[in-house]
Amino acid sequence: MADADRNLPVFDEAGARITLFAALLQAVSRHGKGRIAVEDAERKPLSYGNLVLGALVLGRKLAAQTTERERVGVLLPNVQAMAVTLFGLTAFGRVPALLNFTAGVKNLRAAGELAELRTIVTSRRFVDQAKLDDELAALGEGRRIIYLEDLRKQITSLDKALGVLANFAPGLAMRRYQARPDEPAVVLFTSGTEGKPKGVVLSHANLVSNARQIFALAAGFLSERDIVMNPLPAFHSFGLTAGLLMPLLSGMKVVLYPSPLHYKQVPKLIGETGCTFLFATDTFLQGYARAADPDDLKSVRYVVAGAERVKPDTRRLWEPYGTTILEGYGCTECSPVLACNTPVAMREGSVGRLLPGIEARLEPVEGITEGGKLRVRGPNIMAGYLSADEPGRLLPPDDGWHDTGDIVTLDDGFVVIRGRAKRFAKLGGEMVSLAAVETMIAGLWPDQNHVVVALPDARKGEQLVLVTEKPDAERGALHETAKAQGFPELWMPRAILVTNSIPVLGNGKIDYAATLELAKSRRALL
Repeated sequence: MADADRNLPVFDEAGARITLFAALLQAVSRHGKGRIAVEDAERKPLSYGNLVLGALVLGRKLAAQTTERERVGVLLPNVQAMAVTLFGLTAFGRVPALLNFTAGVKNLRAAGELAELRTIVTSRRFVDQAKLDDELAALGEGRRIIYLEDLRKQITSLDKALGVLANFAPGLAMRRYQARPDEPAVVLFTSGTEGKPKGVVLSHANLVSNARQIFALAAGFLSERDIVMNPLPAFHSFGLTAGLLMPLLSGMKVVLYPSPLHYKQVPKLIGETGCTFLFATDTFLQGYARAADPDDLKSVRYVVAGAERVKPDTRRLWEPYGTTILEGYGCTECSPVLACNTPVAMREGSVGRLLPGIEARLEPVEGITEGGKLRVRGPNIMAGYLSADEPGRLLPPDDGWHDTGDIVTLDDGFVVIRGRAKRFAKLGGEMVSLAAVETMIAGLWPDQNHVVVALPDARKGEQLVLVTEKPDAERGALHETAKAQGFPELWMPRAILVTNSIPVLGNGKIDYAATLELAKSRRALL
């Protein structure tokens, strides 16, 4: 479906074919060096000029200990140092591999091997506060660990002077290191909801394009005067592109916070800084609304929520603030944003229209009568995966098209997600959407989280099991609701497993793999 047919905002695809650092320099030229770019919980605002200066000074020091085009592991939280390190590495032709510090020792070690990391950049303070000693010890085996605190002590007056000189004409000073737009800019690692993480390589053009696609779509209700709160970690593509790069490359101030799980502190910082725009997930939005003091969230005009469906209860919690919650959709391989609702183009139950510059097609799936598997193509589609079998080799998308793995319908350009291809069960020969069953259950018990998993069944092939946080969940009420809504008996979970908390990933998504393992481990009790 061509974007021209949908009368979408103008997106300059050719103009987005530049490097991340060049895009930052364009923002500085357009909005001025004195404009505030980044602030965090330390409350020491960093201007655009000082962000560039810091990136040039730090980047030069990191370049002295690494090689051009080397993938460098970055283990840092959402603070100013993350932004400076990210731009510093890319300015000098290095490729940051942003490590998920919530993923555990096993996944961190796998990420380090997959990306062939030789160097890890981190912070002593962060490692101590987050209690990551075991993770860093495992990750650091056979690798150099660079602590930002140590590097800061090594910065001399000459380093600062060289940085200041380069800052007068950074484009000229950095010509030697400038990567091409299609070269790798970052490596991210998939969240692992479906199994072992993959290394996703995003190019400079991918990231700049997606940041500008988002801003083009939001131009009618988002401007450089907005202040963006981003508590989402940069190792998650939503936090990196939508929450950090989009505002920075568009002239907006972004406020960073190191953990989205601090439900009291995030609203407090929003109130103190007057943030008008928030990126989050449904899980985090519920936590903020419940923990906030009365005036903390009153400045927030819009929230863009991704990664999971927004519950009706979440919207009710935010109604007193007059905040509009907009649902969007994407995946890491797409840098990540593919679609988003806007105040002028919103449809309930959808995740909005596709961003300008994105083509889509639906592929038929056996057993699925409504919709199909979504494949997309555009300037934001990844450069490729890192090969697990052939280290160093990049596996690009098939003819530029990426298979999202999501079953969707397209109606007048609006995307409605029916479920993941892998989140369908086959019961008695019929395909059953686990997401559809979860939606029905969420309507019955909106205050708790629920996940439906499929376990092997000797008679029907698979059986559905409800994993829920509702302590008094019982099949009678579930059966009545399902019957009233026209759900067939076949779609009813055969067992209910109550747990104190359903596993979630660091980015707020449900950890389906861990939830499935939980159900399997307690299957004997079902």
